[in-house]
Amino acid sequence: QVQLVDSGGGWVQAGGSLRLSCAASERTFSIYTMGWFRQAPGKEREFVAAITGSGRSTAYGDSVKGRATISRGNAQITVYLQMNSLKPEDTAVYYCAASKNSWPTMMRNDYIYWGQGTQVTVSS
Repeated sequence: QVQLVDSGGGWVQAGGSLRLSCAASERTFSIYTMGWFRQAPGKEREFVAAITGSGRSTAYGDSVKGRATISRGNAQITVYLQMNSLKPEDTAVYYCAASKNSWPTMMRNDYIYWGQGTQVTVSS
């Protein structure tokens, strides 16, 4: 069964950093574009970052640009999201997702597999 397992969330003070991880269950994901989205209570799910299978192309949402870095490791089936200078408005459940697109798509509907989500809480 295809699975994405995301982890690394937690509680952090404003200005701190976190690294989220997403592990795929199959090597097939090494060619997929992988993305991170987040959803705060009462809000729509928001694009955060994406990276192509090769790792050569990335994209970031405006709200995290300059503070987030997405990368791949471990035979390309693990994806990381490094978040720095965290703000209270970054508080949300963060989800990793996989898309068969060959570009770092920001569109939620392009993603067909989703992780279970990991909670990030940033206190002021």
